[in-house]
Amino acid sequence: MEKENKNARLGEVIRFAVTGGVCFAVEFIVLVLLKNLLRLDTLIAVPIAFTVSVVVNYVLCVAWVFKGSKDAGNAQRIGFLVTSVMGLFLNEGLMLLFRYLFGEETALFTLFGFTVSMYMLNKVLATLLVMVWNYFTKRAMLKRS
Repeated sequence: MEKENKNARLGEVIRFAVTGGVCFAVEFIVLVLLKNLLRLDTLIAVPIAFTVSVVVNYVLCVAWVFKGSKDAGNAQRIGFLVTSVMGLFLNEGLMLLFRYLFGEETALFTLFGFTVSMYMLNKVLATLLVMVWNYFTKRAMLKRS
């Protein structure tokens, strides 16, 4: 029984990691489009991209990551929303901190005509830190165990 629980948890962590990768790709692409094409400031583009990613994350978490979470009540859904908003503030705060520490507009390198700028690396760093927050808070809100 304990081995089944460990295997189930490992599967859950793997599904969460895959979902996180998909959501990061969605968020990163939206961020780059907003910043590079629409010329929005990073601190405006980040919450928009984050919100799009949260919607995708919720759908995937309910449908695939946390088995049985389709039966989650309103309290769990509100908890998911609250932890997502907290994650947004954490993300935004980290992006602001990294802007002051590392800058944003420095071009790090160009590959096949695509320039990787410092704000992109800042986003990767912020995402890694927020990822840990997301797993534990989303699990607590959507899974009863």
